[in-house]
Amino acid sequence: MKAQKTEFFTKYEKARIIGARALQIFMEAPILVKLEKEDFKRLGYSPVEIAKLEYDSGVLPITIKRPLPSKK
Repeated sequence: MKAQKTEFFTKYEKARIIGARALQIFMEAPILVKLEKEDFKRLGYSPVEIAKLEYDSGVLPITIKRPLPSKK
C-alpha cells in the first residue's frame, strides 16, 4: 500500500507522519528504501532524515483519516 500523494497532506500531517516513522526507525523497524553505506553517512544516520526520504519516495504504509463533518 502506497501513501497518498504528498500534496494532499497538510504540513501538520506531514510532520506527524515523518515523526511517527522516525520513531519506528529509531526503535529498529526495517527501513523501506534501499540505502548504501554512503547514503547513511550523507544523512548523518538520522532517523528523521531517513523518514523524510521514505516519505518523499512514497513508500510509507501510513495513512491519515480525516473526520468528516456530521450531517445535521
